[in-house]
Amino acid sequence: MIKIDLSSRAALVTGGTSGIGLATAGRLLDAGAAVAICGRNPERLAQAEAQLRERHPEARLIAARCDVLDANDVAALAERIRTGFGRLDMLVNNAGQGRVSTFADTTDEAWREELELKYFSVIRTTRACLPMLRDAARETGDAAIVCVNSLLALQPEPHMVATSSARAGIQNLVRSMASEFAPDGVRVNSILIGLVESGQWRRRFAAQGEGKTWEEWTGDLARKKQIQLQRLGKPEEAAAAIFFLASPQSSYTTGSHIDVSGGLARHV
Repeated sequence: MIKIDLSSRAALVTGGTSGIGLATAGRLLDAGAAVAICGRNPERLAQAEAQLRERHPEARLIAARCDVLDANDVAALAERIRTGFGRLDMLVNNAGQGRVSTFADTTDEAWREELELKYFSVIRTTRACLPMLRDAARETGDAAIVCVNSLLALQPEPHMVATSSARAGIQNLVRSMASEFAPDGVRVNSILIGLVESGQWRRRFAAQGEGKTWEEWTGDLARKKQIQLQRLGKPEEAAAAIFFLASPQSSYTTGSHIDVSGGLARHV
């Protein structure tokens, strides 16, 4: 495997305390990047920091409590990165979970919560970090934003109507930002994930998987959902796609996406 050297670059991964975010932070640290992670839960944040420092004791790492829906929190995080790293080259917008609801049972409040989470978790962090990303692009010729989005953006599910709608909007936002930021050398792309192993799926397994192993239960789920690879994805597999889009490996790619769904996608 070709070793990518990111030792002169810095990244921020939101939602970096578990799953895809934590795997992405580890992948970036493996390449020598300075990495900031953030999350709302102090205990999970401390656990994630300890895990990353165990693997990378000399890492340039910032672990900050931050609610990405709070403009003051996000501004403070951006300033901490500016002070601590002096730069930011890569932003990974990874906050947010799915909401199970149909049109009939989604309240106005639920719609507002879902749209605010999906949009402003991207908008506020991008707004706060864009000046540093532009500065980095002027220096090196390349900076990148990667949004972790869902296959629901292109293939909506009726039982996740609010999330599907919001995800489609985010995909449009990615394309719009890519066009606007391209003259500054800041690329914007996304990954579209299907079913990826997470704490949420582990909790469902604990509640529903009696008498089955995790592999048996998730295999049955994958076949029921008609995932062609017949398994759930792993956080590290999503992180590999994010790493490609965030790094100079994809320096001629913007306004695009990588499908990480194991063949769940049905569109061409």
